[in-house]
Amino acid sequence: MHTAAFFDLDKTIIAKSSTLAFSKPFQAGGLISRRAVLRSAYAQFVYLVGGADHDQMEKMRQFMSQLCAGWDVATVREIVAETLHNVVDPLVYDEAVDLIEEHHLAGRDVIIVSTSGSEVVEPIGAMLGADRVIATRMAVEDGKYTGEIDYYAYSETKAEAIGELAESMGYDLGRCFAYSDSITDAPMLEAVGHPHAVNPDKELRKLATLNGWPVLVFAKPVKLESRVKLPPVKPTLATLAVGGLVMAGGVIAVNLRRRGRPS
Repeated sequence: MHTAAFFDLDKTIIAKSSTLAFSKPFQAGGLISRRAVLRSAYAQFVYLVGGADHDQMEKMRQFMSQLCAGWDVATVREIVAETLHNVVDPLVYDEAVDLIEEHHLAGRDVIIVSTSGSEVVEPIGAMLGADRVIATRMAVEDGKYTGEIDYYAYSETKAEAIGELAESMGYDLGRCFAYSDSITDAPMLEAVGHPHAVNPDKELRKLATLNGWPVLVFAKPVKLESRVKLPPVKPTLATLAVGGLVMAGGVIAVNLRRRGRPS
């Protein structure tokens, strides 16, 4: 039967929260304030240092839901597409890239299963060569996010989604692999025959030790372009904005010089 490897994204494939990593590009695109960027940076710090238990994930969910309410969906997708490589490329763990390549060489599908939004996870998955992604989907009305969530890919919901995908694709879960850093993903890890804890938080490390699961340490973020061939990087919105200001300044300077010339 066909098999697959299921990867959590944040702190498993990449070294940060994928959603919070886009806070500065979202600010450059006019979606969030400087205060919100600072709040995102603090949330990123707490997430990296303390891990993500159920309470922290709930606070993160509420923060992101409230933050994106009213955002234009097309604008978000454009910002992510334009800044993807600049933001994510340096954060990818070299060890994760190796594992993804090994599973593909073994004939397994690679599926990213993430609590982050599909607008972020899908392009990251494509960049990494994943076969499919399972991600949170925000509710949309008239082309804008409402602040509600249609599908929350979290904890038991991840395990349910894996089970449904296995049934539709014919995966033998007993021969499948899964990787995550967080105790909140215990149901996903328990759903497969070969679970692995990656940079685990304290509770997941205890569970891995109890069950005899392998514990992996990923510690080497690498620029993905050094490992795989990526399409040309588009200029970020911030770069475009700076470029526009430079061009505008140049035009003004030329006009001033022209006005200063004797006729």
